[in-house]
Amino acid sequence: MLNLDTHILIFALSGGLRPAEEGLLAGGRWSVSSIVFWELAKLVQLGRVDMVLDDWEVVRILGQLHVWPIDLAVARASTHLDFSGDSADEIIAATSVVHNIPLVTRDHVMRSSKTVPLAL
Repeated sequence: MLNLDTHILIFALSGGLRPAEEGLLAGGRWSVSSIVFWELAKLVQLGRVDMVLDDWEVVRILGQLHVWPIDLAVARASTHLDFSGDSADEIIAATSVVHNIPLVTRDHVMRSSKTVPLAL
């Protein structure tokens, strides 16, 4: 299973993945932290992402993802990371730490972590 950050999920839905990311995502089950849905909705609301969240195909694809809750373990782990980023990124990274699942991200700050398991 792989943990996708918000932008990787957006790239996957819009066809913007890099070849290495495509290969990686083709071979594994996708999951996201529940905060990814909130972040995606905010990006759409702000006009930074052109996506219709009510589109049946988008709903179908998002409905197939495993969604990790923001529970106490994730909340606590987000305060013990070896980097500081925006709150959503910290929760996404902490989800990978707590559940020991590789994170797929392009974010340079998260990728610099020595504690977050990374897929690439």
